[in-house]
Amino acid sequence: MEQLETLPEDWTRALAIAAHPDDLEYGAAGAIARWTDAGKDVRYLLVTRGEAGIDGIPPHECGPLREAEQRAGAAEVGVSVVEFLDHRDGVIEYGLPLRRDLAAAIRRHRPEMIITGNHRDTWGGGGWNSPDHRNVGRAVLDAVGDAGNRWIFPDLEPAEPWQGVKYVAVAGSPEPTHAVDISATLDRAVASLEAHRAYLDGLGDHPMAAAREFLEWLADLTAPRYGDRRAAAFELFPM
Repeated sequence: MEQLETLPEDWTRALAIAAHPDDLEYGAAGAIARWTDAGKDVRYLLVTRGEAGIDGIPPHECGPLREAEQRAGAAEVGVSVVEFLDHRDGVIEYGLPLRRDLAAAIRRHRPEMIITGNHRDTWGGGGWNSPDHRNVGRAVLDAVGDAGNRWIFPDLEPAEPWQGVKYVAVAGSPEPTHAVDISATLDRAVASLEAHRAYLDGLGDHPMAAAREFLEWLADLTAPRYGDRRAAAFELFPM
């Protein structure tokens, strides 16, 4: 079994970008807690407010509820800056408008590390990934270059390009290359996911509704490839 490398930590500011509230909690939050504990500046950017994510709650009620749950979940792992782009949940399109919004956010926050979700077609083992996840993940990888090139979106604000992104770390990828030890922060990752109470309740008896059991399963799945330590796995793209 191929071992995972340790994710680099030679950076001070990260921007975590996801399609929906709760996406970062399913796999990345334990690593984020580790980094904020170490004094790193981690910020969240959500492309939607998750308004189409709970079958029993109409979007106009669901969006504000899920926004509040995301802010609470972020606070559990030491993140206080949480922004939303207001693309429509469920129908995010890959294209210039999304790349433009992401490039603007990257220039505004000036991260050295970007964390995002799985951009690949599947989760591995045949599980099909959603178009929102695929489109956001791919747009994030492309927007890093857009943010650093003043001529791609010449009227963008802020106008000054940002070329300081060292890495993009993809959580939930079926092709992980690196890992982060979360044995000391797994409880906070669980608390972060449990802050999404309405969303978890809406899942009913789905295995992903059992926050602790699901996150422990993920961490234990990675452990044999990372010195038998509970860990969060990432596919790393040096930029």
